[in-house]
Amino acid sequence: MRTFWLASYPKSGNTWMRILLANLAVAGDDGADINRLSGGFASARAPFDRMTLIDSGLLTHEEIDALRPGANAALAESGDGDDDVPELAEGPVRFVKAHDAYQYGPDGAPILGGRAGADGVLVIVRDPRDIASSFAHHSRYGIDRTIAFMNNAGACLCGHTDRGYLQLRQRLTRWSEHVASWLNQRDLPMHLVRYEDLRSMPAATLRAALDFAGWPATDAAIHRAIALSAFERVAAQEHSNGFREAPHRQAFFRRGEAGAWRDELTAAQVARIEHDHGAMMQRLGYPLAGATHLSEAG
Repeated sequence: MRTFWLASYPKSGNTWMRILLANLAVAGDDGADINRLSGGFASARAPFDRMTLIDSGLLTHEEIDALRPGANAALAESGDGDDDVPELAEGPVRFVKAHDAYQYGPDGAPILGGRAGADGVLVIVRDPRDIASSFAHHSRYGIDRTIAFMNNAGACLCGHTDRGYLQLRQRLTRWSEHVASWLNQRDLPMHLVRYEDLRSMPAATLRAALDFAGWPATDAAIHRAIALSAFERVAAQEHSNGFREAPHRQAFFRRGEAGAWRDELTAAQVARIEHDHGAMMQRLGYPLAGATHLSEAG
């Protein structure tokens, strides 16, 4: 089975894409269980430990990074998934969620394994102004702290050394640099998916992503998956059964809108984001509200 990364900065629509793909693969009228999404996580600790035969809790982040290229290559070859996720039936392609920026280890090897780790990547992006408010809710950082985090070159997930995590460290860097790392890499074939396009024209956007990955699907199957993945259905499922990926026992599926930043951010907060990331925003087709001094997109 071919493996593709679903790569994104957090809160960019990765989970919704996984739900769409799950609803393409699963039979029945009820749709996919959001607590049993197939494919797993690039940062999952259990598969890494299984492939390396090492308890990753005994290793430093740097030692883990040195072993991840080989572990990801072995996982891709085996088609192995995340033991923590009781998987549904998969489609003809294995999609694995990744929040890591595309980076290289000290020996020059891509940490995610390059062509040995995956056959390609769907890069999912979202307007960073919407990410800021959504990520602030998700992390409980507050919007101003989240905006600072999104502009921190050292930003990472699961990066503290004084505690254990279920996932491996994921180095994010700045939002602009994270996106640029995936768009500019030449190791893997890449297809760009904008969250806003997935919302406004879901059938065409999903069709283009599936064609890129080599997943044949009928128009009827695509429209069925979209209907089963509607925000209201997913949010209702979370309300009834919870969502294992939700943080702090709060709702994961909050608004799901494009452009919600207009009533959630202050003018000063919008200006900070556009100052920090305006060049990349323009590269991706996100109009600026008024910032004029732009940083380098990468």
